[in-house]
Amino acid sequence: MRNLILICALLISACAPQATQSRPPASPVSYITSTPSLTFTPNVIVINDTPVPTSTPLIYTVKSGDTISKLAEQFNISQDKLRAANPDVSPNSMIIGSTLLIPDNSAVPAGAFTPTPVPAPVTQTICHPSAEGGLWCFALIKNNTDELIENVSAQITLLDENNTSLAGQTAFAPLDIIPPRSSLPVYVYFDSRLPAKYSIQVQVLTANLIPIRNARYLPAAIQKSIAQINGRTAQLSGQILLPAESSDAIQVRVAAVAYDKNGIVVGIKRWEGAAIPAGGSISFSFFVSSLGAEIDAVEFFVEAKP
Repeated sequence: MRNLILICALLISACAPQATQSRPPASPVSYITSTPSLTFTPNVIVINDTPVPTSTPLIYTVKSGDTISKLAEQFNISQDKLRAANPDVSPNSMIIGSTLLIPDNSAVPAGAFTPTPVPAPVTQTICHPSAEGGLWCFALIKNNTDELIENVSAQITLLDENNTSLAGQTAFAPLDIIPPRSSLPVYVYFDSRLPAKYSIQVQVLTANLIPIRNARYLPAAIQKSIAQINGRTAQLSGQILLPAESSDAIQVRVAAVAYDKNGIVVGIKRWEGAAIPAGGSISFSFFVSSLGAEIDAVEFFVEAKP
């Protein structure tokens, strides 16, 4: 499901963008490029003190001999559901000691735990209608700490005028981490036709605080980032640099979040690149499209793993 969301969310179109350079960078910050100066206008958000009735994701540490099929049987879920919750995990080469998100807690074997989410405020919720009659819904999650927040997920529920649940799904962020003092949206697609009036309820399910100096993530940085904006589409490019004192990066990803002039999230896209040796760099180029109003600014994030 998560791969489908990431592929479909932004409805990429082959436009000929005007050459409009992104805003000048501020002082360099690890894991993230310069942040556009945006004024967020939060929607009304209903956050319960108790979780929304749903399956709570679990974090499982991969052990020797584990396979997708064995874990699916162990947790009593389908292999497709397990892969959808972990789209970046290769079913044939899972790394011992890495973690998997288990989207159903119907069984809790040894090695899994249900983490208590760290405080991660939801600063904005918005849903954009799709051409098919469904809704793309975003919840912007803020990391107010000086550390990394990892494995963020949230339950997004749509309620009618009587506060009766119309639909609900678990939403995920485009990257495994939210950098310090930054915001990333979690998002999900509802394919059913819904009434004109509804409210959005968000419950953060998982958000783990980890040190910024963490062996699982490398200090990659984006430089020379450019967003060529043409209305509701933007062509993005830049370079990813890895310090010489770092380890080699095996997995590299860039997430781009598009905002309208009011600071509302209107689109998101994730790009995946090749490995980078320590001290090396690679270039990236991809499109992001708006599901709502015209794009006014684009924020870049990078994540690199050894």
